[in-house]
Amino acid sequence: MARNIIILGAQWGDEGKGKIVDLLTQKVSAVVRFQGGHNAGHTLVIDDDKIILRLIPSGILHDNVRCFIGNGVVLSPSALLEEMDELEARGVPVKKRLRISYASSLLLPYHVALDKARELARGSDAIGTTGRGIGPAYEDKVARRGLRASDLLDANTLAEKLEPLAEYHNFMLQNYYGVESLSFKKVFDDLMQVGEKIKPLLTDVVMDLKQLQDDNKNILFEGAQGALLDIDHGTYPFVTSSNTTAGAASTGSGFGPLYFDYVLGIIKAYTTRVGSGPFPTELHDAFGKRMAERGNEFGSVTKRPRRCGWFDAVAMQRVVQINSISGLCITKLDVLDGFETVKICVAYENGVPTYEELPGWSESTYGVKEISGLPVNAQNYLARLSELLEIPVDIVSTGPDRNETIILNDLFG
Repeated sequence: MARNIIILGAQWGDEGKGKIVDLLTQKVSAVVRFQGGHNAGHTLVIDDDKIILRLIPSGILHDNVRCFIGNGVVLSPSALLEEMDELEARGVPVKKRLRISYASSLLLPYHVALDKARELARGSDAIGTTGRGIGPAYEDKVARRGLRASDLLDANTLAEKLEPLAEYHNFMLQNYYGVESLSFKKVFDDLMQVGEKIKPLLTDVVMDLKQLQDDNKNILFEGAQGALLDIDHGTYPFVTSSNTTAGAASTGSGFGPLYFDYVLGIIKAYTTRVGSGPFPTELHDAFGKRMAERGNEFGSVTKRPRRCGWFDAVAMQRVVQINSISGLCITKLDVLDGFETVKICVAYENGVPTYEELPGWSESTYGVKEISGLPVNAQNYLARLSELLEIPVDIVSTGPDRNETIILNDLFG
């Protein structure tokens, strides 16, 4: 019996979703990206070769696996082509494997200019966006004035829709933010040029997924960012502009909610966050610095340093609830190697975290492939996380490579 599985980051992003999607893709026929834009970076390490994906689903490296960009994604045509060229140069036949929803919203240069102008105008109150235009693109989508991938099919339609949009955004850029406007002709000409390369990839993703379902094929649905960055359920307003929770897998792909079988939450053994916003368990001491250094905590796309702190079980209990998470994959356990004690936030008192301390471990967990090979205290730590969150730990990632993984439950078994 086929299974349809959602993979989500269950913290503030950067949990290591790309590797897990790539690992599980060995047992699926399709991988679907259902929200976000090229502000998200998924890093894959294959035989010491590092590949960073931004828009293209993490299953793209596999033969006989179809990859879809769903309608919930805001698509930068230029960013997509750049990523395609990088992969094609490595010998990956992207054009053969990738298809894009007609209904995907286009992210335009106007959106990038607005994003940067707004953050600059906010000064010290800046949200901490990536400056890639994601928020303004979603605003146009919700305001029903945005362009879709299907608009690339006809030059006259594209021009008719782009002209008033360009006029609107240029007015804001010039008169409100005091920055230069963008040339309508250049934006249009560039869209026409990239559109010729993207048009052959457009498809009705809803029908393609239905066919896969009818053919009893396994499908993975890949989220971007993390659940605590959800526009509705995250740490608003310090969030992203899309729904990063499990429900978005349905709305962002057109796959009915009752067709999903399992939700995998990816979490680090500690907590990180990029950009501004609340982070109750953040560490500003040597422990936080040690986590950042050992975990190489810099954004794969933005290169921004990540803030580090202890695991927050209170926040994760909330995430488990709003996503109906079935099981956990815990990553970067090795970053805690050598800590005499490890802490878990189990409650808040007047907004201040209350911690439970567990004995640490001195032995290395890096690259371990069997649960019995982990130090006893590391096993106890994982068991305590599972107990607090009331769901099983199904996978433990012990390194960046595919093979550096402990599988406790075969999700397609």
